[in-house]
Amino acid sequence: MDLIAISENTVKIILILGLPSLIVSMVIGLIISIFQAVTQVSDASLSFVPKMIFVSAFILISLPWIGDHIETYTKDLWNLILIFGN
Repeated sequence: MDLIAISENTVKIILILGLPSLIVSMVIGLIISIFQAVTQVSDASLSFVPKMIFVSAFILISLPWIGDHIETYTKDLWNLILIFGN
């Protein structure tokens, strides 16, 4: 495995771990935007606070999954350091 493959794996892990939270934020934002359009309420905190609450709850729920991926990736990197270090 070379440096390019390590970089590709790093980007892949970042996308795998980051995209679910972004998708949750986008869906909640869309729902709130529809609600604001229907009720004609345009308050900035109305869109920020629910997104913050839902994304934080989603991250807390998915922490074991995120931790497993980070642990596996870190172990793989340490194994590569041991292989390339010899």
